[in-house]
Amino acid sequence: MELKICLIGKGNVGTCFLKLLKERISFIKEMYNCDCKVAAIFEYDGALINKDGIDLEELLAKNTNFRENKFWKKEVKATDLISELDLDLCIETTPTEPKTGEPALTHIIEALSNNIDVISANKAPFFLHYERIKNLADKMNCFVKYEATVASCVPVLSIKRNLIGNRITRIEAILNGTNNYILSRMATEGITFAVALKEAQELGYAEADPSLDVDGFDAAGKLVILANELLNWSKSIEDVKIEGITKITPEALELAKSDGYTIKHLAIAEENDLIVGPRLVKMDSPLNISGILNLIKLQTKYAGSIILMGRGAGGFEAASAILNDLITIVKERNKVNVN
Repeated sequence: MELKICLIGKGNVGTCFLKLLKERISFIKEMYNCDCKVAAIFEYDGALINKDGIDLEELLAKNTNFRENKFWKKEVKATDLISELDLDLCIETTPTEPKTGEPALTHIIEALSNNIDVISANKAPFFLHYERIKNLADKMNCFVKYEATVASCVPVLSIKRNLIGNRITRIEAILNGTNNYILSRMATEGITFAVALKEAQELGYAEADPSLDVDGFDAAGKLVILANELLNWSKSIEDVKIEGITKITPEALELAKSDGYTIKHLAIAEENDLIVGPRLVKMDSPLNISGILNLIKLQTKYAGSIILMGRGAGGFEAASAILNDLITIVKERNKVNVN
């Protein structure tokens, strides 16, 4: 089996994926009889294209400028060439545009429309147009995987396969590491939101414009994806009641502490409602985690609570989720070929 791959977006996540693939490509061939070839890598100003497979060793060599590679073509776009490259898999890692889902949405639709499987690390298309994407994938008999969109390497979406004898009834989660870091620092040090935010920015945990995080939009998008995937809902981010953390004060945290509580920014899905906002959490609750960790608490019908926790962001963390999705697709395609 040959798997011809195109990667759209060679930023941090995309580059980390290429490094992991280089390390694991022999393992995939040995274990699953699959020869992975990266046929194209698209960036905003052009692409590396080699239908016989780009040399990852050469591409990732230290101090190498990939735009000086002999296979670099200026000013070509993924949307123009996806249909022409005889691809099997398209991996989307471009930056998120939260209001439109573009350009990732167009890339995903174009790939699926040409019978190409898709893996995405991009949240926006799925919290805006989940049903459209899933319906097209079903129609074209394609796989579409997006584990990296929620909690990065924490296998929260794929856990559904391991709970088919059970039923998830409620989701309660901490889905934004930036907000969790800020609230943790405010609670332990008594500092203001502004001071904690500045600290998070200096450490690289928060963007220069942190509004998507601190206003709750990022967590809301992830909650939509979780609810649609694990609870079989069909929601968009427009269905979420969203409140951020900008109004939380050290005094509010201190008052909560005196009663045995802290304040966490929670994402909750239950009884067909999606809610993101600050909530009181008992000090001894599993939800009282610190730092930049993510935590997802799944309430199940037959087994009580199941809790997943881990680092919810990072280049290699997201890349490992993409690689997991790739191997899952390879295994599923092998079954189809055998049958």
